[in-house]
Amino acid sequence: MSLTAGIDIGSITAKAAVLRNGELLGTQVIFTGYNAEIAGHRVFEELVKKLGLAAEDIGSIVATGYGRKSVSIADRTVTEIMCHAAGARLLDPSVRSLIDIGGQDSKAVLMDEHGRVVNFTMNDKCAAGTGRFLEVMARALEADLDEFGALSLQATNAARISSLCTVFAESEVISLIAKGETRENIIAGIHEAIASRVSAMANRIGLVAPVLMTGGVARNIGVVRALEKVMGLRMVVSPQAQVAGAIGAACLARENEVKHV
Repeated sequence: MSLTAGIDIGSITAKAAVLRNGELLGTQVIFTGYNAEIAGHRVFEELVKKLGLAAEDIGSIVATGYGRKSVSIADRTVTEIMCHAAGARLLDPSVRSLIDIGGQDSKAVLMDEHGRVVNFTMNDKCAAGTGRFLEVMARALEADLDEFGALSLQATNAARISSLCTVFAESEVISLIAKGETRENIIAGIHEAIASRVSAMANRIGLVAPVLMTGGVARNIGVVRALEKVMGLRMVVSPQAQVAGAIGAACLARENEVKHV
């Protein structure tokens, strides 16, 4: 029996996944907090305990994410691009492209029919339109972030948000609130602004359907629908979208094991 694990340390959450003979056995998500190394150990330990395993049972571990180099228990580290592509391939073998919107960056990846990365582009210079950005907008609107998606679908006329710079966008939102704009319309406007920015980034490489959405923002149905509208492509959202990077890391750990058999 081959057991491999992937650990994905993001700016907001740390994720872990375990595969048994190449099939997903389980996943775990926790908040990263202040110390990425502690988060990596903790999410891994919580998952193996939940699965009734011991750390020694895991044959190989791959770490990914912005905090991947701090995961001392990993056998090696792999970039987020490669891990998300591998995770997308396991979640849906028909997928040829993916859009990942995480806590602090966003990326678009184009793959061939075998799941290999052909091209990619990313925005890691600014948090505009990412999970952190949405957290700030939720605070400004005094709304639960988990309800953002459903609220935006109730909009009658999406408000126009001209800037995705977090500071300026927050000022725009406050101004719209003062003018009496509904919360639903403001949230829909935020989602459309995010979709416009991500679409412009993705169009640089030309995505091919079907497109899988990964990252925590994929749980926001409002952003998903806005992207579909702007890009004219159907977005595939797996229940495991948030942990796709960790799943991909575990896949690559298995490939590493197979090579050394």
